[in-house]
Amino acid sequence: MMMKRDLLPARVAAVLGVLSIAAIASMPWWAERATLALAIEVLATLALAQMWNLLAGYGGLLSVGQQGFIGLGAYALVVFGLQAGLGAFWVIPIAGVVGALAGALVAPLVFRLSGAHFAIGTWVVAEVFRLVMANLPFVSGGSGTSVARTVMGMNAATRMGLTLWWALALGAGATLAVYLLLRSRWGLALMAVRDSERASRSLGVRVGRIKWAVWVAAAGVCAMTGALLFITKLRVAPDPAFSIDWTTTMFFIVVIGGIGTLEGPIIGTIAYFLLREWLADLGSIYLITLGLTTMVVMLFFERGLWGLWTRYVGWELFPVRRRLGPPVD
Repeated sequence: MMMKRDLLPARVAAVLGVLSIAAIASMPWWAERATLALAIEVLATLALAQMWNLLAGYGGLLSVGQQGFIGLGAYALVVFGLQAGLGAFWVIPIAGVVGALAGALVAPLVFRLSGAHFAIGTWVVAEVFRLVMANLPFVSGGSGTSVARTVMGMNAATRMGLTLWWALALGAGATLAVYLLLRSRWGLALMAVRDSERASRSLGVRVGRIKWAVWVAAAGVCAMTGALLFITKLRVAPDPAFSIDWTTTMFFIVVIGGIGTLEGPIIGTIAYFLLREWLADLGSIYLITLGLTTMVVMLFFERGLWGLWTRYVGWELFPVRRRLGPPVD
């Protein structure tokens, strides 16, 4: 028997994706500043959602502490940008290295836990990161500090353009990287680990190594995204940098979009920002609506909005599941 995928939807998605990337990349020459700022936030949020989906949806690692790595990325701006004198955009890849190293260092601790204990452990690690930064005088402690000096000498248009291109690289790059991973034998092993660690081990899958690699990669991308987001804010302080709101946003997006699918974070990100734009002026009603939406989706649409679509249409824009086809002579 031959393994095959339905390629037509994937080809359509590839064409639309290339056109969308080209249109977004050209935005600094035609879009208003407010539109650029929104596009940057959407793409950065998509990168975070894809990483949380990789952890929880494919790796079975339910983390509620990814804000810890976002905060470390933000503080990389303070250390390497403000104090070491590097330009803000040069700090972004360095922030990725910092986040990956931090993820590797805490992995032996959090991987001793599982299930709910793992989730709580990741949150505790993030809180430890926050408390450490809040009590370090050389990064201004709990009062926070401005990082505007890291973009001095750069006009606003250039800064917005570079920020958008970095956000596009992170958002589109995270989606493509996860797709390529899942199409590989490592992706098959990862999904096998998610479904059953015991069965995976019996088949020779190195469960610990795969989980470690996914954890470290997600930490690095979250740190890069954190550095990017705080370039737009130009001020870093412990509470906003390490806010659990970052992780709850990822959770909301992935759950309503469809956990364990590549399309889910994309649909969820669009839905999240549409709801925010429509309801943000309504105060507490906005938060209530987000909570009710999450509850309804979890209760009645276990696979999210994208799962509802595929149930009736059957298309996959990023086909990663193998299906048996007729034998080849």
